Amino acid sequence: MAFPTETVYGLGANALDAAAVAEIFSAKGRPADNPLIMHIADRAQLEGLVTVPDRAEMLLARFWPGPLTLLMPRTEKVPDIVTAGLETVAVRMPSHPVALALLRACGVPVAAPSANRSGKPSPTTAEHVLRDMDGRIPLILDGGACSVGVESTVLDLCHGKPCILRPGGVTREMLTEVLGEVEVAGSVLRPLGKNEVARSPGMRYRHYAPEGSITLVTGAEGDVIRALRLLASDDRSTCILCFSEHMEALRDCRPHDLGSMHRPEETAARLFAILRRLDDEGMTRIYSEALDTGGVGLAVMNRLGRAAAFRSIAASDVLSDPICESQSDRRSSHA
Repeated sequence: MAFPTETVYGLGANALDAAAVAEIFSAKGRPADNPLIMHIADRAQLEGLVTVPDRAEMLLARFWPGPLTLLMPRTEKVPDIVTAGLETVAVRMPSHPVALALLRACGVPVAAPSANRSGKPSPTTAEHVLRDMDGRIPLILDGGACSVGVESTVLDLCHGKPCILRPGGVTREMLTEVLGEVEVAGSVLRPLGKNEVARSPGMRYRHYAPEGSITLVTGAEGDVIRALRLLASDDRSTCILCFSEHMEALRDCRPHDLGSMHRPEETAARLFAILRRLDDEGMTRIYSEALDTGGVGLAVMNRLGRAAAFRSIAASDVLSDPICESQSDRRSSHA
């Protein structure tokens, strides 16, 4: 069953039933070494399933229900298939009223990844779920568009200092107010190393990706705009992802509006829908602006980075490329 949360739509099964959880992996085509998040509706459901670290209590009081997932030591009651064999399990309490009603009705913790085919952009509407999962699951609960738009923050409380494994709507700055120092895993903005263990969903594989290839363009704002104009070329299957402030400057480059560069929450809320639209439009090559990684910007750049398989190019390199200069001359002559 697919159901809405405030982050993205989830694909759920009884977390304590290994056979039911196996159906999630089958429906999604999800690798078995990618752990799942266990969703609960009530604090009491943690009893007997995890050991709650002392420092978690302040986080539960501040951020639950909401888009924060905590990695905690698990008991043997949690099946290995949920945790990919790890000794920890990721748990969260969503705030979406439909999700909470479902979880209360079920009376058991529900294991749920995003309700999309593995590797595709996560679904933020019931229509997105239907496109990916039609005929693969029996039911979709339609709760409207998700308000946060990116998956929950995953915080590891089991290995030294608190560490963000996957950024989301609960930001590092917000967590620091409660815990003091909070680290960010190096793999948030780079591929997971060959021998690194995926302790959280969203770490090991290319995620959130449209069919076309995405490349991030980095550098000074003016240089990025000029570089994007050069990279867009005259190919109708090439497009640009840019901020609202730059839509007019890039109007001839098939731009897609990421929202304001000053409001990362806006970009987060619309990002996955935009990535899905690129497939509908047949875009094969996509160049994107990069966002500052403060606040929710870190979550946006984590998703864009993984969608791009962390491909990036410096705007200054584009502008100094003789081939791009000749393309610029041709574009100017056609203007």
